[in-house]
Amino acid sequence: MKVSIPLLAYNQVSYLHQAIDSVLMQQVNFDYELIIGEDGSTDGTAEIAIDYANRHPDKVRVLFQDRERAERQRRRGLGGKFNFITTLEACRGEYIALLDGDDYWTDPLKLQKQVDFLEAHPESAICFHNVIAVHQNGKPAQKLCPDDQPQISNLEQLLWGNFIPTCSVMYRREPMPKLPDWFLTAKIGDWPLNILKAQYGTIGYIDEVMAAYRVHACGVWTRRRKSHQILTSIKMLDNIDRDFHFKYSGTIRQAKTRFFFELAELYLQMGHPRIALIPVKRGLRSSRGGHKGIVSLWLRLQAPRLYGVFKRGDR
Repeated sequence: MKVSIPLLAYNQVSYLHQAIDSVLMQQVNFDYELIIGEDGSTDGTAEIAIDYANRHPDKVRVLFQDRERAERQRRRGLGGKFNFITTLEACRGEYIALLDGDDYWTDPLKLQKQVDFLEAHPESAICFHNVIAVHQNGKPAQKLCPDDQPQISNLEQLLWGNFIPTCSVMYRREPMPKLPDWFLTAKIGDWPLNILKAQYGTIGYIDEVMAAYRVHACGVWTRRRKSHQILTSIKMLDNIDRDFHFKYSGTIRQAKTRFFFELAELYLQMGHPRIALIPVKRGLRSSRGGHKGIVSLWLRLQAPRLYGVFKRGDR
């Protein structure tokens, strides 16, 4: 088996047909398998998955999670993490390409192009491509990756922020790092997994749009408050720092400082200057006073007169 596609599905009856069809339309010169991790849906999603498995037994398998257990996880805000891990562990392919049940691929040669890239670049552990974001609220679609996205990047660049859209990623199954205990309870999954895989090689990029990412109110990450997203990312970086035995602490401190700055500005926009002071102080410690924006915010909140002098001197 060359490629495994773990597809996670939960109450996505309106989207799942398109996601599965986008996998089955792939034109390849190798064998692949689609493993649908069905996470206790109640809206007919499971029936769609079963129908496809019955019609395509050579390509499609369905894994069913215990509905009560899955519901307990969702109440804890974990968003089907156990489903993610068990579906991932069921993959048999040399390469793994991720897809969520509400996203879809748009290029029938996507899998072939990514396998060809990884075969030609044995030093790369991950390959991804550009993706178009499709907004359900009518907002115009846009590409997720910038025009200047490097063809080759590395682990330290990934620590700054997750620039890999989940529905675009393909990576080598081996070596598969042992997932740390905190991963199961973390409220973010794709970014830490990408980081853990990136320790084994470079990250290759194909500058083509080959998938669509749906942005809608029911998305697990989209529906979280911005402040919660930032705090989740900071906590994840702390865990990664410990797991990597502080090898990348300098880069991680800089990345965390950027998040603290964003969080402080967000609290200020919401009219909470006293709360904003908390991430400002943490940002000062993580940057060791080297982040100009954090220093400026601290002066603004703690020494407004000095802040005025600072601003005038900055002009």
